[in-house]
Amino acid sequence: MAKMIHSMIRVLDERRSVDFYRQAIGLSVAERVDFDSFTLLYLSNPDTGFELELTVNKGRTEPYGLGDGYGHLAVSVDDIEGEHKRFVSLGFAVGKIVDFQHNGEPLARFFFVTDPDGYKIEVIQRGGRYL
Repeated sequence: MAKMIHSMIRVLDERRSVDFYRQAIGLSVAERVDFDSFTLLYLSNPDTGFELELTVNKGRTEPYGLGDGYGHLAVSVDDIEGEHKRFVSLGFAVGKIVDFQHNGEPLARFFFVTDPDGYKIEVIQRGGRYL
């Protein structure tokens, strides 16, 4: 069986992106692989084996166009209200907490935060299928 191991996004500013992901969701650089024209940064935390790969293309000065195909990354947290307040206090671009229902039953509580390159990250209250 295949095992999901990472998702890759292209970022413009390595330091700004690493700082955001460290502050927002506790990811740190597990490995940095430098090439002549680009750098790969693998971010992770001890709670999961899944990694976020940041690709930094050297010499790029223009922000990436995200197009209409990108959806979002998702992380789960124990305290949605506490994380929402923390993200707001850090000055991140944060949406409101949404209570999402399906057929009149609670499905998820979440909010979205936008990273420095415009990527959306869904922050979901842990529970049910969202562990």
